[in-house]
Amino acid sequence: QVQLVESGGGLVQPGGSLRLSCAASGFHFASLDMSWYRHRPGKQRENVADITRDSRSKSYSSSVKGRFNVSRDNVQNTLSLQMNNLKPEDTAVYYCHISGTDYWGRGTQVTVSS
Repeated sequence: QVQLVESGGGLVQPGGSLRLSCAASGFHFASLDMSWYRHRPGKQRENVADITRDSRSKSYSSSVKGRFNVSRDNVQNTLSLQMNNLKPEDTAVYYCHISGTDYWGRGTQVTVSS
């Protein structure tokens, strides 16, 4: 069955970096567009980044553009999110998502605090 397993979250100081990964299985990863979402405390779930199946097109929310970079490895079936210059407002649970479907990972917690 479809599985999306996020990893790489943790506690980081403001200005620091983290790299999230999502291991995908149970479907043809290379055929589908993928997304990262996050759910911040007291906020609605937010689409953070999207990447097309061939990595030719990427898009970001305005709140992370210039700081985050989404990438994928269609051989290793892995989706990644490199997060730089992290801010306290980036604190959230981050989810891997198959774009346009009901498939979500369980999420990984990112906490940005001094």
